[in-house]
Amino acid sequence: MFTKAHLPLTLLASIVTAAAQDFLDPLVITATRSENTQFLPYSVANITEETMRDQARRTLPEALQYTPGVLVQKTTHGHGSPFIRGFTGRQNLLLVDGVRLNNSTWRSGPIQYWNTVDSYSLDHIELVKSQGSVLYGSDAIGGTLNAFTKSSNFMNETQGAFFTHGTASYEFTSNGQGSHVGRIESSIGVGGEYGLHFGITQKDFGDIEDSSVGTMRGTGYGEQDYDLRFDMKISQDTLLTFASQYVNQDDISRWHRTIQNPGWTYGNHIAAAGTWVANNYDQERSLTYLRVAQEIANESSWLDKWSATLSYQTSNESEMQDRRASAASPFTTGNYLQFQNAEVETMGMDLALESTIGPGNLVYGLDYYHDEVASDASRNSGAGLVSRPGSRPVADDATYDLLGLYGQYTWKPTSRWEISGGTRFTYAQAEWGAYRPSGGLVDISGENSWSDLSSSLRASYEINDDWITYASASQSFRSPNLADLTGNTASLSGLDGSGSPSVDPEKFLTFELGARGKPLTDIQLQAAVFHTFSTGGAISSYTVGPHTFVVNGDDSSIYGIEAEAIWSIDERWTATAFAAWQEGKNDISQRTPTERWIPRMLPFTASTALRYTSVDEKWWIEGRLSGAVDADRVNSLDQAADNQRIPTNGTPGYIVASLGVGYEPIENLRLTATLQNLLDQDYRIHGSGQNEQGFGAVCGVKYEW
Repeated sequence: MFTKAHLPLTLLASIVTAAAQDFLDPLVITATRSENTQFLPYSVANITEETMRDQARRTLPEALQYTPGVLVQKTTHGHGSPFIRGFTGRQNLLLVDGVRLNNSTWRSGPIQYWNTVDSYSLDHIELVKSQGSVLYGSDAIGGTLNAFTKSSNFMNETQGAFFTHGTASYEFTSNGQGSHVGRIESSIGVGGEYGLHFGITQKDFGDIEDSSVGTMRGTGYGEQDYDLRFDMKISQDTLLTFASQYVNQDDISRWHRTIQNPGWTYGNHIAAAGTWVANNYDQERSLTYLRVAQEIANESSWLDKWSATLSYQTSNESEMQDRRASAASPFTTGNYLQFQNAEVETMGMDLALESTIGPGNLVYGLDYYHDEVASDASRNSGAGLVSRPGSRPVADDATYDLLGLYGQYTWKPTSRWEISGGTRFTYAQAEWGAYRPSGGLVDISGENSWSDLSSSLRASYEINDDWITYASASQSFRSPNLADLTGNTASLSGLDGSGSPSVDPEKFLTFELGARGKPLTDIQLQAAVFHTFSTGGAISSYTVGPHTFVVNGDDSSIYGIEAEAIWSIDERWTATAFAAWQEGKNDISQRTPTERWIPRMLPFTASTALRYTSVDEKWWIEGRLSGAVDADRVNSLDQAADNQRIPTNGTPGYIVASLGVGYEPIENLRLTATLQNLLDQDYRIHGSGQNEQGFGAVCGVKYEW
């Protein structure tokens, strides 16, 4: 068990650590909504496709596993919901190529939607933490992640020359029943004129195992994905982009609730066994968008850049809950088989502009998203399957509109100072035609709307040619969505959770102070402290037996510290390190005790690694240690309600070792292998519904032509 007694050891180890992740590289788009290569005063992470493959990160949430300030919780092997500076689910904003993926049916707490972005289709991801709502709107509280898809890169090809190239890759994971991931992709076009990129990914994940629980039956699942992107230069300074992507996931088990979960005991930490026969999700998601972007070279123009994006998305989420005591037992009161389904169509529009005004730069624009939602539910309580309107996962015949108008101005009053300030106006409106409250006998309709004005202020100062320090105050706003207002889903360890049509918006204010060393020859450093205050946060109340309702809490706060470094020891050896810690409490009059720990705060966590690259750069090897102290800051009421995921006395700490190697025997052929959990440690990431995999190898091959 890794406890606070190990803290000095971890701090010492984190002085000489390494990672392949480019977490100190500056963001180029997401932080400012404008392409920018300067050293930005934000807490950022920039993770490339190569890093994700080298580290054997199979999903988008797992790609953030070595990012300080992020707790990668996995309810099950196919569901991942990163906690970014203490916030998860609908309190973080997920974008794909700048298009908003959050919709009005996203539930509270850990969710599965981040895993519906195929990580194998991505070129890189950019994460900016505690940015606030000014640039991207509602939900951008803990962080905003922008996932950038692969393209043909036709602008980097020989001007006017026809080109074609492609990649075939395969990964095998040995742990448990074994997993297989295959992808083939190809690009074609004319250099400097146009390019088409197309990819298909097939995934077959087997059940995983660890040294304590053994094989976790039902944790495997299948997935099929495709992505297409066409880029064309329609004038000297104007680019047209059309993209389409689709993800389909089948039979993902919310394993912790099922009888396949035998429970877990680690010293005095005990997680409860599951009780349902099965709890499976099928999920489909598609995104199609059309974008026109222009960069104006005329210095006399009032407009420097602009882009306009139209998007269309679909989401289909189906859940099966078999709540019977066992598959062979007869139906009894309270035991039943239930099906829930929600379908969402989202139309979006985004207009972004950039102008040089006076001594500074103004980024401004508007965005609008419209959801149309249909839902249904059916239940078999022993007399056959019948419609169950009172069990719909969200109101049927519902719509949700979200409009934002924003502007952010940045200027340098002196050569060393830079200041930016911005404001966003938000208007949100929800309407529902068929909502049946808990215990209700008839459907009711309703509507509500909200508006908000959020602002941010950020300043940075260049201490010298090598260091900058920065400070910011950022407001965040989240309007209630349809899940807050009309949701009806199972939560925690099987409690029924309902929305409340009277719930109000959430408002947050985050202060951050940080310092960054500019990229030096040998060492790069970054550190930040933050404190987020919340008023009226939407939380679940346990006041009515085994049922929860969404209510607005009172005040809460989360604060923490993050530090990371890269040390280029010489041309062959690289060391990197990070460490992070958070703490948060709620003051909630609806609960006893009224002041309590926020359930899934990141315990003190650190990761160390050391990487060697050969002189001819044909092979590399990297060793890593990662660890966390006991996550024991858990209120007893929260632990009891979620006892299948959070053990008694909290989640025990751990130290895990891994080893990765890569080799390029010939040009265009890349081989990788990662030995995960070298010592076969029995451990669980805090808040997860399953243990992490025991010892296993991930072997990959990639060929380019």
